Amino acid sequence: MSLPIGLRALRHPDFRRFFAAQFVAQTGSWMQTVAQSWLVLQLTPSPFKLGLIGSLQFAPILLFSIASGALADRLPKRRLLMCTQTALGCLALILAALVASGRVEYWHVAVLAFISGLVNVLEQPSRQSFVAEMVGRGDVASAVALNSASFNAARIVGPGLGGLVIARFGVTPAFVVNGIGFAVTVAMLSRLGTRGLPRARSGRGVVDDILTGLRYAVRTPEIRLMLGLLFLVSICVFNFTVYVPLVVRTVLHLGAEGFGLLMACLGVGAVTGALTVGVLGARQPPTAMLFSTAALACGGLLALSTARVFWFAAVAVFLTGLFGVVLVASCNTAMQLAAPDELRGRVMSLYTLVWGGAFPVGAFIVGSISEHWGVGRALLVNGTAGLIGAALLLGWWTFREEAGRAREA
Repeated sequence: MSLPIGLRALRHPDFRRFFAAQFVAQTGSWMQTVAQSWLVLQLTPSPFKLGLIGSLQFAPILLFSIASGALADRLPKRRLLMCTQTALGCLALILAALVASGRVEYWHVAVLAFISGLVNVLEQPSRQSFVAEMVGRGDVASAVALNSASFNAARIVGPGLGGLVIARFGVTPAFVVNGIGFAVTVAMLSRLGTRGLPRARSGRGVVDDILTGLRYAVRTPEIRLMLGLLFLVSICVFNFTVYVPLVVRTVLHLGAEGFGLLMACLGVGAVTGALTVGVLGARQPPTAMLFSTAALACGGLLALSTARVFWFAAVAVFLTGLFGVVLVASCNTAMQLAAPDELRGRVMSLYTLVWGGAFPVGAFIVGSISEHWGVGRALLVNGTAGLIGAALLLGWWTFREEAGRAREA
C-alpha cells in the first residue's frame, strides 16, 4: 500500500531511523529550553538578561553559518553530525552538574549557551542537507514536512514534560534527559547506511566555495524571497523562548506548569502547520500562501499582546505557531528543491543564517522593550513591524513580476 504524499519519506529506512532519533533528541532539547529559561529567571529577574541568553546562543549562527555551509559540502555529513550531537550532549550534562552542585551562576549559563551556538553552526546546515541525501529529491517535500512535524511535536512533549519535571524535581533532570537524548541520536546515526559523502571538489578554496553559494542565492529571485520572509518571521515572530516565559510570569502570573502548557499549545499549532505542508505536498508553495501565512503569524503576536487570561494566550500562540511553521517549512522545501546537489549545504547555510542568525537581534529587541515597557508592548511592536515588512516584500515581488511581464510583452 502506497503512503500518502506527505509521508512518502518514511519509505526510506535511513530516514525512518533518523526521524525517530531526532524526535528523541529534540524532545530533550525542548525540555532543556524550558529549564534553561526558568533557571535564568531564578538566577536573575531581568527580562533583558533572559533575552541576552538567546542572543548569545544564536549569535554564532549569525557570525559563522555561511562558512559552516561550505564545510558541510566538504565533509562527511553523518560523521559531522555524530560529533556535533556528542558535543551538545556533553554541554547539557555539564549544565546539569553545575546546577546539581549548587554552584551555577548566570555567566555559566551564558558561556554554555554561546558554546552550544557554535556547535549548532556546524550541525544545522549538515542536518538540513543530509535529509535530502537520505530520501532523494523526489521525497524532499515530504521529508522536510515530517522533520518539521517532528521538531514541533517535540515542542508539545518537551515543554509539557519539562514544566512538570521542573515543578516536581527542579531543572537538573531536564538537562540530564537532554544529554541522554543526544546519546540515543549518536547511536542511531552510527547505524545509518547513508554517509553524506561530499561531492567531488572543484579544487577551489573555502572562500571561493562561499562566494559561489552567495552568488547563486543573489541571482535567484525565489531564494531571495524565501530568505526575506524567513528573516521577517525569525526576527519578529519566533522569539518564543523569550516572550512566552515573560507572558506566563509577568502577565498571567503562573508557574512552571503554566509555562510548559503554553509552550505545548504553541507546539500543537506548529505540528498542525507542519502536517498541513506535508498533506499539501506542493513542491513550489504558492506565493500568495507565503505572504498570507506571514501576515497571520504576525497577527497572532498582536493578539497575544492583548492576552490577560490563559485560554486566550493559548489560542494566540497556537495560531502563531501554526501559520509561522507553514511559512518556514514551505520556505525550507522550496530552497532544498531549488539548490543544486553540490550547493545544497551552502544554500541551507543561508537558511540557517537567516532563520537562526536573526534570532539574537530579535531576542535582544524583545528583552530590551520588555525590560522598559513590558512584554505586551514588545509583542505589539514585533507584530506591527512584521506586518509592515511583509507588505514591503509583497510590494517588491509584485513590482518584479509586473516588470517581467512587461519585458515579455
